[in-house]
This record gives sequence, structure tokens and C-alpha cells, in this order.
Amino acid sequence: MDRAYLSETLNFSRIVYGMWRLADDADTSPGHVHAKIDACLSQGITTMDQADIYGGYVAEEVLGTCLKQSPGLRDQLEIVTKCDIVAPIGKYSDRRVKYYDTSAAHIQASVDASLTYMGIDHIDLLLIHRPDPMMDAAETGGALDALIQSGKIRAAGVSNFRPWDWDLLQSAMSNRLVTNQIELSLATRDSFTNGDLAHLQQHRISPMAWSPLGGGSLMTENSAVTGKMDEVAAAQGVDRAAVAVAWLLAHPAGILPVMGTNTLSRIATFSDALKVEMDRQTWFELYEAANGQEVA
Repeated sequence: MDRAYLSETLNFSRIVYGMWRLADDADTSPGHVHAKIDACLSQGITTMDQADIYGGYVAEEVLGTCLKQSPGLRDQLEIVTKCDIVAPIGKYSDRRVKYYDTSAAHIQASVDASLTYMGIDHIDLLLIHRPDPMMDAAETGGALDALIQSGKIRAAGVSNFRPWDWDLLQSAMSNRLVTNQIELSLATRDSFTNGDLAHLQQHRISPMAWSPLGGGSLMTENSAVTGKMDEVAAAQGVDRAAVAVAWLLAHPAGILPVMGTNTLSRIATFSDALKVEMDRQTWFELYEAANGQEVA
């Protein structure tokens, strides 16, 4: 498994395991969670993607229960988590409305809670989950810098930020933001042309891609693009998912796809994407099929 260097001191597996649905599995036992992590580790996938809100604010604890019962497992992993979404569910069920909170107090409290739930002493990467229209950049940036200085997080980044959101927050920080996790797939292609990826490449930032299979649509629907995916897959002895992920991996921005599933057999095939030969013409054939027209 290739490694992606987000900074001089932080590197991730090129494919990331997304734990969005971890708490939704019928079996959330520590042994079953450990089996999923083992299926990743056997392929060189060491980076786990979490968020405080996942599973109604319980997915981090599901992971933590596993880590607490498996000494040494945490040391094999890089753990990503996110904060700032406050929804009226779970521990925030008393809130009147869903909102974003990028205040220093909320970020600091969220990090402390995440550390406790997961039973770890530091988070490798903390992401601000959504752009906050009420963000005070100086306060938010200062809070992230302070958390890095304290050692509670190794690095900070963002998720779903547009270039101007990124620039605003970065302008208020002494530490460098190391990634932007955005929606990218053959089903969601706007970032390839709207400036999002161009901005990240300009700043030598490797993006993380959530929903790389289009929320599952690329695996279930029949369309021009899935037909082309099947053609490539059959020629190379893999499935559609491997082709979809290989298409992202081939991009020079250095995209890190975040793969989310609770099915062990599917986790075991994540690295099949690395077997796919994706030359420029094949990349554009898939892009053309997804767009429904050839490029101008």
C-alpha cells in the first residue's frame, strides 16, 4: 500500500477506512470491529476515519471499546476524527436545531470527548467537519494551533471547505492545514473543474475523498458510466469498486479515497484498486461516460 505524506511528520495509507457506519452494524462487538481493522491492516490500510457525529455520536466509542481491549492495536493506526456539527440527537438531543460550532470551547470539548471515547492519548488528524458561517477564524485557528501545541492532535485539516473557507482559516493559523476531505467520485465530479482540486494542488495538499462510490450508486445503478466501469473491470479482473477507486487514485492531486462498509468481504478487496492500470485515455473514457458527453 502506498503512503501519502500530509506533512513531514504525518503519513497515511493511500486508501482510508471510513467508519461512518461502524455503529450501524448489527454486530458492534470489539471482536467484530477488530476483524474489520485486521482486514484493513492485512492490505496495508492503517488510517481510520471517524467523526464525533457518526452513529449518532457513538461510533467513536464503538471503536474505543475495541482499542481498549486490544493493547498495541492503536499504535498500528492513524486515527482521523472530526467536529463542529451539533445535531439534536444522542448527547445533543436537547438542542433545538442542527448547527455548526467552531468556537474554541466546543472544539476543545469535542477533542477531549473523542479522546475519552476512543481511549487514546492523541488524535492524528482533526478535521473541522463543515464550513461554519459563524466561524471566527482567529478563534477557530487559535484553538487548532493550541491543540497541536498541547499534543492532543498531531495535525489539523478541514472537510467540505471551499477554497475561500480554507484560505480564511489558514490565514489565522501558525500551523499548516494538511487536508480537505471533500466529496469526490465518478458520480460527483464538480471539484475537478470548479477550482477545489486546483486550489489543493496549488498548495501541495492531498485531498481525502468521501463517498468515492457515489454513496453506493456506482455499485447499484446501470448507466453509461457503470457500463464502462464494468468493461474496464472485466478486462482487469476486478470489480466496479476497484475501478471507481483507481480512477481517483490516478489523479495527480494525490487523492486519498475513504472507503466505508461494514462487510468484511468488501473490506478485503479495497486494495484491488491498486491492481488497476488507469492510463489517461481510460481515465477520460470513464469521465466522458460519467459526463454523458466528450470533453470540448
